[in-house]
Amino acid sequence: MTSTEALDVLEAYLQRKGLKTTAQRRLITEVFFDPRFKKDHPSVDDLFRHVRAQDANVGYATVYRTMKLLVECGLASPRQLGPTDKETRYEPESPGEHHDHLVCLDCGHIVEFENEAIEALQEDVARAYGFAIKEHRMVIYGHCTRTDCERRPSAGAHP
Repeated sequence: MTSTEALDVLEAYLQRKGLKTTAQRRLITEVFFDPRFKKDHPSVDDLFRHVRAQDANVGYATVYRTMKLLVECGLASPRQLGPTDKETRYEPESPGEHHDHLVCLDCGHIVEFENEAIEALQEDVARAYGFAIKEHRMVIYGHCTRTDCERRPSAGAHP
């Protein structure tokens, strides 16, 4: 979903709720849906830093409340993607789109992936146990092999 499409959805939601569309809400939404930024699974702190770089008058509470609005209207999903990362991160929602995640336990690097074979296997398992899947999230934790892994204890193997 583009930032323009997201803004249209947000503005319609705000109008239904009797809330105003402000320049700050628009900016936060544009930053969140910016293709250079949205794959980073930003926290409110991350968004705040990026938004403040463009408009120093935007407050932390405004970013927090705008993210809450984006979640309420279905444009964002809060995620806690790691056993060591306790911070809530946000991911843009696009109708009909699904992906899973790989998360590095060392540097926190997140990879989004889609795999039809895994999806089919999940359906098979659910059917075998008498379940009808309504929603699922898969996060696989491990150690990335990137040479720029920031928290790697050494250039050698992971413990």
